[in-house]
Amino acid sequence: MKRLLLISSSRTHGTGFLEHCAQAISEHLRGIGRVLFVPYALANRDSYARLASKVLGELGFEVDSLHEANDPVAAVRAAEAIFIGGGNTFRLLKTLYEHQLIEPIREQVLAGAPYMGSSAGTNITCPTIRTTNDMPIVEPPGFAALNLIPFQINPHFIDADPESKHQGETRETRLQEYLEENTTPVLGIREGCWLNIQGSKGTLSGANGGVLFCRDQPLRQMQTGDSLHELLNPVLA
Repeated sequence: MKRLLLISSSRTHGTGFLEHCAQAISEHLRGIGRVLFVPYALANRDSYARLASKVLGELGFEVDSLHEANDPVAAVRAAEAIFIGGGNTFRLLKTLYEHQLIEPIREQVLAGAPYMGSSAGTNITCPTIRTTNDMPIVEPPGFAALNLIPFQINPHFIDADPESKHQGETRETRLQEYLEENTTPVLGIREGCWLNIQGSKGTLSGANGGVLFCRDQPLRQMQTGDSLHELLNPVLA
């Protein structure tokens, strides 16, 4: 049974790295001794790995960083749990393709290894990365991602400011453009919230909630505690 903790952002205003969701992480990884950290979304992987080791270490978990593994595929297949951190989603996906890690990660998670992602690490659990906020600073072979969930996510979702004089597209406009060309629903999740998924069941948790975008349907506000059943089971919904 897949176990996913999908976090909108690794930080919120006034908090440190993963501080706002530390309790959720501890519960999600209960019984796990070591976590395999994937730092590919940032350029400075050594520094990123040290930060993850420090913070997860304070929660009681040992951390191995995938960028230090001699055989990345073997490291993934041996992982008790996997944490993919945030940064640039295009860089992350390109590197996963380069190391032929898409299928090994997917298989390990579907076999029961707990998965945790923040921002870019949350984006790649979707069918594609088409609803990321990042610039394509590199070019992966394609946009197909881990496909661990049957819907798209837009992390760091920001509501339009009605008082703003900015004339550019809002996040809502961008996601509506996506739905002009695609039918897969998108869940925009605001900073401070996360998805807790256990098999075919899931809940929107944390603070600030989210917004559900479905083609040819009005926007639906989602609150903390709301079920994700409809999104996780689209055929049954």
